[in-house]
Parts: sequence; structure tokens; C-alpha cells
Amino acid sequence: MSARTTLRAFPTLLRVGFAEAVAYRAEMLIWVLSTTMPLVNMVLWMAVSREAPVGRFGEADFISYFLATFAVRQLATSWAAWLINWEVKQGTLAMRLLRPISPLWAYAVESIAAFPMRLMVAVPVMLLSVALVGQKAVPQHAWQWGFVVLSVIGGWAVAFLANVAIGALCFFLESSQKVLEVWLVLFFVCSGYMYPVELLPPTLRTIIDWLPFRYQIGVPVEMLTGVYGWEESLRLLAAQWAWVAVLGALAAVTWKQGVRRFAAFGG
Repeated sequence: MSARTTLRAFPTLLRVGFAEAVAYRAEMLIWVLSTTMPLVNMVLWMAVSREAPVGRFGEADFISYFLATFAVRQLATSWAAWLINWEVKQGTLAMRLLRPISPLWAYAVESIAAFPMRLMVAVPVMLLSVALVGQKAVPQHAWQWGFVVLSVIGGWAVAFLANVAIGALCFFLESSQKVLEVWLVLFFVCSGYMYPVELLPPTLRTIIDWLPFRYQIGVPVEMLTGVYGWEESLRLLAAQWAWVAVLGALAAVTWKQGVRRFAAFGG
């Protein structure tokens, strides 16, 4: 399939994806309710910091951090692994493979098309954060907002490409859902979703810096709360997009080999 064919199909795929997001808005509401763990953690950490700050975090800092985490979680997410497993099991992936557009582009565009609906949740949450904490809850400079956008896109790319790589394992296994569950457990522990990574001991922080999980949620949240200066922000963005490249290569190889196996067995 040519790049020209893919680009020409993008507007149609976006319209279809957005229409599906609107049609299935009840499911999206269920998803939003299932991602409220940061709000629970916010209350818990506020109680802990009431008597004395935890590291650099006081009550206001925990409010801005966890509201930003909730907002970023709405955007930097993907369900491609689940979808690939389901379509392989149901046999509907064979129909996707007959189309002139790679299923991977279709999965990506379907996820991107839901962004407007997800922004309807994320933006009010950040406005609430500003109302509760003040202007310090969000970046103060234009370049910081630019880095926020790049880091959120990078976080989504990490989530999507990891999901594709995990989902493609179902071509070799009966199901890769268990692998996805392991990934999610590590995500909860290492990403900054449950607590700020900087509160962990230095050795653990160093290990986490070499893993992809923090770059899905933690780094975009830290960018959104304006924690870093120019140089540190650039370093983290470079590390995040390096992981995007690594996961992109892994997803491409796993998918290609998996589809070849799928076709060989008459999928």
C-alpha cells in the first residue's frame, strides 16, 4: 500500500472514528470512571501531606499533580492490544487485511479520532486544577506548552506502540491478554500514575528512567505541571521519543512476523 493511499484515506478514517466515539460515548464514560484512581490517590496523599510536606509536595502540589495525571490518562492511552486480540479470535482481522490501508493505521486513527471527546474531560479537569491551586498548576511559558503537546503525543505513541507489540503476540500465543495485564501492573507501579516517581528512592528512580512506563504518563504530567526547565525538559523529551522509536521498531517487526504467520495458517 502506498503512502499516498494512506494519506488520502486519513480524513475518512478520522470522520468514521469520531462518529464511532460519539456513538459509543456511554462506553467512553465508563472508561473515564475506570480511570479515577488518581483522584483517590490525590485524597490519600493530601491527607499524608497535611501535617508536613512529602518531599517537595504539599497539599496543593498533590492536587495539581493528580488532576494532571487524570487529564493526561484520558489522552495518553490505547486499547489496540485488546482490539487485536479480539479481532484475531473473531476472525475479523482477515477482512481488515484485505483493505488497502494497514490495520495499524486504522487502529491509530480510530484512537486519535476520539481525542476531541477525551479533551472534553481533560480540559475541565485542568481548569478545576487552576481554580483550586492557581496559575502554578499549569505551565507559565509558551515553550512549556509546546513541550506539553509533544510529551502528550509521545505518551500516546508509547501506549499505542506497546499495545500493538503486545497485541501482535496473539499471533504466536493463544492470547496475549496476560502479557497486557503484566504490562499494566508495571505501568501502575513505574509510570507515576499512582504516585510521583520522584518520591521513590534514587536507585528505583534510576531503574524507572530506563523503562518506558514513565514516558507514557509521568513525563507528560511533569511537563503539564511545569516542573522542569528548558534543558531537563529537552532531555526527557529526547528519552521519551527514543522509546517511541524503539517501541515502533518492535511493534513493526512483531506485527509483520505475526501477520505472516496468520496468513500462513489460513487466517
